[in-house]
Order: sequence, then structure tokens, then C-alpha cells
Amino acid sequence: MVKRSQCNRLNCVKCGKLLCINNIPLLSSLTEDEAHLISEGVSSVAYKKGEIVFSQGQKANKLYIVCSGKMKIYKNTLDGKEQILYILSSGDFIGAFNLLKEDEFYFNAVALEDLQISTLEKEEFDKVVLSNPQITLKIFEKAYERIIKVESLVARLSSGSPDAKIAGLLVDLVEQFGTETERGILLELSMSREEMGSYAGISRETMSRKLQLFQELGLIQLEGVKKILILDLNQLKSMV
Repeated sequence: MVKRSQCNRLNCVKCGKLLCINNIPLLSSLTEDEAHLISEGVSSVAYKKGEIVFSQGQKANKLYIVCSGKMKIYKNTLDGKEQILYILSSGDFIGAFNLLKEDEFYFNAVALEDLQISTLEKEEFDKVVLSNPQITLKIFEKAYERIIKVESLVARLSSGSPDAKIAGLLVDLVEQFGTETERGILLELSMSREEMGSYAGISRETMSRKLQLFQELGLIQLEGVKKILILDLNQLKSMV
């Protein structure tokens, strides 16, 4: 399913912080008064492409909401390589459990493109959570979704076939970057080939070579460095 986002930078500037709150499923059940109360604790920060949002080991006591742009969540492996865990887009968030218990981050976040982030502090969240126990249930629901994504990542990385890894990656990227067109699903990426390889668990060279092969097979069409047209999504899914 191609993702459709309703939040953009202009809206975030004009909404008085409430649009980001209302767009988060985690907090969508709040009354107007409760949303206003929480919004007082919401701060908005802009990051340029490549800037670090937070780092592993940093104190984690807030929820991060992506208002516009994209950011990658990644860890550094023991051999010094980067392993991408998630790509977050407008309307996505990370750090929900930070609202329940202060911890530290076990991964890093960096802006893939110019990024607008809103943050919600645990202290402000605590003001309303006791009167809204359903919010805790929604946190667990979202945590389950993240677990499913991690399982998908593990399955992709453990696959011995580069073809399966790349097919799985392209299927995942459809949700984050895909736009339906008359010709197929267009991926307008803010990721380099090296970052795509990191996400799939293969080298940049293998990624480039296999993308060329997928194009020859009629599964995709490469349109420059940052655009990929998905021609046969069902066939890609069958390869995973």
C-alpha cells in the first residue's frame, strides 16, 4: 500500500503544534482540551540534510514526530558498517516508549533530507496519560508494528540471496517513498545506493549491479540516480 501523508511543513508552521499531535495515532484519542495541554510541551526543530537528530547513548525521554522530510534510524555494526533499521517519513514517530520510561537510545537518527521534527517531553505526556489509559494500549499496538518491521529486516538480512534482499527492500520502500503513477509506482528516493545497500545488507556495488539486472528483467525502470519506477510489484513480492 502506497503511503499518503497529510502533514507538511507549511501545515506544521500554521497549526499551532496541534496538527502533529492529531496526526499521531498514538495521541489521536485525546480530547481537544487534552491535545492543547500536551501541545504546550511540543517543541519544533528543523534539521538540514545530514544533520544528527539523536545519537546512541543519548538520554531518551521524549517522543519524536516527523512533520516533514525523512530521517533514517541506524546502528553501527561491530565491523564499523552502518545498518539502517527504519526510514521514517511525515507522520511517523519514534520514541513512544520513552513516554512511559526514560531510557537511552540504542541507535542513531540522521536527516535524510531537510527535516522538521516535533518533540513531546515525557513530563508533559504524564499530565494526561493517567486519564487516558487507551493511549498505553496504542503504544503497544505501534510497538507490535515496529516488531513486525524488525522481523522483516532480519528475514531480509538473513536471506542468502541478494535478489531476495533487494526485492524485499524495494517492496519496503514503496510504503515510504512510493507514488502511484500511470506507468507504475515511482520511488523518489533521498537515499544513495550505498544507503540502500546498508538497508538491504549488501554492498553498494552489488546493489547497483542487481538494480540493473532487475531493470533488464522488466521489474523496474531506473530513472536517474534517485528515482526508480516499480513496474511489477507482485513479482518483487514473490521473490522475497
